[in-house]
Amino acid sequence: MESTSGTPQGQHDDVADADPNAVPGSFRRTIGKMAAASAFALVLGQAISLAQTIAVARLLSPSVVGVFVAGTVITSFLANLVEGGIRSALIQRDHDLEDAAETVFYATLATGILLSLGTLASAPIIGLVFHSHTAALVAAATSGILLIYSLVNVPEAFLQREFSIARRIIVGPLIALSNAVVAVTGAALGWGVWALVAGMYASFVSWVIGVWWISDWRPGRGRPSFRLWREMARYGFPLVLGFVGTRIHDIFESVTIGRWLGSAALGTYRYSQRVAQIPVMAIIEIGAVALFPVFSRIADNTDRFRTAYLNGIRFGVVGAAPMSGLMFALGQPSVTVVFGEPWRAAGSTVMAMAGVGVGKALICVSEEAIKASGRTRLLNWITLTEVVSGVGFLLLLIGPYGLVGAGLAISLAATCIAVVSVWLARPVVGVRLRDVATAAFPPLPGMVAATAACWALEHLVFHSDERAIPVAIALLLVDVAVFGVIYLAGLSLVSRDLVAELFGLVRRKLARS
Repeated sequence: MESTSGTPQGQHDDVADADPNAVPGSFRRTIGKMAAASAFALVLGQAISLAQTIAVARLLSPSVVGVFVAGTVITSFLANLVEGGIRSALIQRDHDLEDAAETVFYATLATGILLSLGTLASAPIIGLVFHSHTAALVAAATSGILLIYSLVNVPEAFLQREFSIARRIIVGPLIALSNAVVAVTGAALGWGVWALVAGMYASFVSWVIGVWWISDWRPGRGRPSFRLWREMARYGFPLVLGFVGTRIHDIFESVTIGRWLGSAALGTYRYSQRVAQIPVMAIIEIGAVALFPVFSRIADNTDRFRTAYLNGIRFGVVGAAPMSGLMFALGQPSVTVVFGEPWRAAGSTVMAMAGVGVGKALICVSEEAIKASGRTRLLNWITLTEVVSGVGFLLLLIGPYGLVGAGLAISLAATCIAVVSVWLARPVVGVRLRDVATAAFPPLPGMVAATAACWALEHLVFHSDERAIPVAIALLLVDVAVFGVIYLAGLSLVSRDLVAELFGLVRRKLARS
């Protein structure tokens, strides 16, 4: 959700030397800068978010979290509809930028107002569906989030176009910190579910203030145009369908788990997802945010586009594979140690969601390539796969396996979506399936070996979740260290050049720092 040729006046100093059209190697440097800044911001933001999650988990019960999840179902569903895909069209666009930006600003503002009013009016339905008057009140109270969110679209688009490092290292942590401070303070004061509502508002307000402070764009420099809106809406419509598909699946998931297993199970499941989202956020924040504007600039250069796509696959899987392995090996003991015994079931569900990491790496790179090429209608097949596989696997597995079945459904659906995404991107980028398999393969043997060894060490020897917290944390760190050594050793055996390139990149970043 972020912003070049044709950018507004006053381009930021932090990207002044990052014109990706300047020299052939500049794309790698640009992505490297964005990846380093995003990694820093991600580590800081995730540390804050993890601290918040732990504190809230110990202050509020799973049922309270479940009521919040139920109450924000509509807001979550409609959030991505606010921008209607036209923000991505603004990022991909290379002409009429001022008029296009003005068009996007007023179109998304009007949409935000209408959706906020619609959410407020439909809040009673949430109470009926989940049999909770409090959930209905939460739905009504959070309806204003959609209006606030509509204000970030144009500044975010320009910041992503500019590969803004300031956006990564300032705004992201600011959002996480404001949410954490308000939510944890409110929970400690006994606000219950309203602590989470207040934290949500704090984060969105901080988001708006942050991006408008950093961005140079201001309304009034162009003229809104219905023609431009229609042109960008055509580009963005498949993206909207993708958002709708994702949210329909999420709503179906929430309703199914909430009504079948109860609100406490829904709260447990959502916390499982928060942990499982860590590798997904790493993939999106470190890679996909930079890949889309870069791919958009080189989509007409077949050789560079193909090389960039395969490099994205290669490094994406290298980063995602250990995260998936660690989730499977350490999901249950780590969640139990960190969140407490009442959340043990969430740990088992995290283990079942381990397939999300590698799957999301393939999905993100392929989707960004398709979007950059302008052939967004292909994304409709990805949306269809997501809805059908997600709903189908959930219905098939939740009955016999409960929350673990719901988590396993997420992993299986991610695998199906990844296969379809790569297949659709193949002709767009001009690669063969063998090329993609070759790029994605090197990390996998090391991941399997490291996961097996780490699982055996933890579940057969250490049993960290049965120890005192200081000892448990020390043993979990030993698990992670063992995993890392075996993973890197396996990666070195398969592709020594890749390991040398990774270490060389780290050394250069440390030297520059």
